[in-house]
Amino acid sequence: MILRPYVTGDALATLVLFTRSVREIARRDYSLEQVMAWAPDTSEVVQWNARRQSTSTIIAEIDGTMAGFSDVSPDGYIDMLFVDPAFTRRGVASALLEWVLEQVTVPLWTNASITARGFFEAHGFEVVEEQRVELRGQALVNYRMRLERSVRLGLDKLDHR
Repeated sequence: MILRPYVTGDALATLVLFTRSVREIARRDYSLEQVMAWAPDTSEVVQWNARRQSTSTIIAEIDGTMAGFSDVSPDGYIDMLFVDPAFTRRGVASALLEWVLEQVTVPLWTNASITARGFFEAHGFEVVEEQRVELRGQALVNYRMRLERSVRLGLDKLDHR
């Protein structure tokens, strides 16, 4: 697996990956109506690209194929962390999160889906609050989650003899 910076030419591929991930992976936790509101058929690639370029976005590739992507803003907000359904359970999300951890020194936070909550908890994030988000006429539950850097740094310094 290699990690590389996002470039404008990645816009369509990341949008397709996002859509597939929501529709196939998150579908187990959300209704069809909810996932279609979250990842609709009509998405603007230009707006998507502008959003990806407005923050630090990284691409994970396996054997030359895009396997996932993530981002982080200077204030520690992770807006996106998505893995292509064909690459789940291969360490892609963990590698992306490790990259995020290296980018900022502030506490990290995200609005995690029901589907992603367990992943973030396994990496030390704690639920701050449960939220109900309205999106294109659908109410979706997600979780405001936070990782205090001191907690993470303490885990990194454990002696593993």
